[in-house]
Amino acid sequence: MTRGTRPPMPEPAPSIAEETNENAIALKEVEGLSQGQIVRRRFSRHRGAVISMIVLAAIVLLAFTSVGFVIGDWRVPGWWQYDWAEAVALENNGLPTLDVFHFVVGNHPFGQDEIGRDIFAVVMRGTQQSLMIMVIVGFIGTFLGTVIGAISGYYRGVVDGTLMRFTDIVITIPVIVIGAVLGRTVGIAGAPVLALVLGAVVWTGLARLVRAEFLSLREREFVDAARVAGARDGRIIFRHILPNAIGVIVVNATLLMAAAILIETGLSFLGYGVQSPDTSLGKIVSENQVAFSTRPWLFWWPGFFIIAIALCVNFIGDGLRDAFDPRQKRMPSLRALAKAKQGGSA
Repeated sequence: MTRGTRPPMPEPAPSIAEETNENAIALKEVEGLSQGQIVRRRFSRHRGAVISMIVLAAIVLLAFTSVGFVIGDWRVPGWWQYDWAEAVALENNGLPTLDVFHFVVGNHPFGQDEIGRDIFAVVMRGTQQSLMIMVIVGFIGTFLGTVIGAISGYYRGVVDGTLMRFTDIVITIPVIVIGAVLGRTVGIAGAPVLALVLGAVVWTGLARLVRAEFLSLREREFVDAARVAGARDGRIIFRHILPNAIGVIVVNATLLMAAAILIETGLSFLGYGVQSPDTSLGKIVSENQVAFSTRPWLFWWPGFFIIAIALCVNFIGDGLRDAFDPRQKRMPSLRALAKAKQGGSA
């Protein structure tokens, strides 16, 4: 350090009064609100999560209303003129007729494949199947992970050791290998069966997180009070401890759903996922990989929907994490701080 120069001054730490004002503002914002209302208010302030929820809802609505859907032997028609399995004469050499700048949609906005199928209808059907797999995998994986983690963390001892060793065994087997072994067989039975198989093996990470939460929460005073009051173990687990761990469960459930659609895409691309005559987004990419250099639009749209769905679910999970985590605090505005200071001085 040269003579005549002063060392940089450290930034002043926030005073006790400033911290008191910030805490007063935070408490005033949630005064008189239930836990659900607080979570909804915090979530609504996360712009990325709110926009992602709107976009995801629009994708779901577009996919299921455009080409209709099938429930068993009952077919619900949609408003789009072509079916995903229908081959028609090629128009415009199969090129997309969509022109955003001139507001032109045309008969085949996403183009056609070599046999004349409308790619918009095919992509919408693939989106339906991928969304169905995502939801089923998320539900099954969340249920298994929550139950196994809760029982393991609450009872500890032999029960904990047995369940965690079983979890370790499942973790050591890569999901993609299990899907490759079973996917071709169960993929013929349809997307729901494939989703059940995937959901039965992707719960391990959530189970470990729930176990850690239960190990901490079971030592709290409200659990001891419930035991003294004569509550049974099942009631303590599901009525007292589980609601306090719901934040971790919900957030990781969304991340699990985002991972599920990518796993399904990878399996279908390798030929181990959904089998013909049905389709999924990954299967569409796999079927048209040879035409990448000549008809790249066959990849644009299924790839776009895969990325859009995965990103939306991840952003929603990020918003839920901020909403459920009480340590996440929003910095109050200068106007709110000044108002709180005036109220404190009065």
